[in-house]
Amino acid sequence: MSAPRRPTDPSGLERYYVLTGGRSGPGGSASSLDVATLIVSRTAPEPGMQHEHEEILRRCRDPLSVAELGAHLGLPFNILAVLLADLLEAGRVEARDPIPAHEAGRGPDLALLEEVLSGLQRL
Repeated sequence: MSAPRRPTDPSGLERYYVLTGGRSGPGGSASSLDVATLIVSRTAPEPGMQHEHEEILRRCRDPLSVAELGAHLGLPFNILAVLLADLLEAGRVEARDPIPAHEAGRGPDLALLEEVLSGLQRL
């Protein structure tokens, strides 16, 4: 019987373990991240940074949602959240709610919705 073969491409769980330093989830302020949270770089990448951190900083020069960022980087949410936690803690990125705080309590404009519904019914 032959010994089990080890994968030569660290693209699976081993890669994620290395990327996150063995951490399984974000802590601190990053624990409130969700897929709609917008991420914006506050600094430029520096030489010697982890490649994924550099890539996040490059891609987030303009606000980018966590979901979009994960798709671009090919990383699952929990792995990306750990990397973002590192950058948030270092002050290298900023996390923003997708809905401004002054609009968060407001619901949809009911008058507008009624007009749309009325227009659709006339079709």
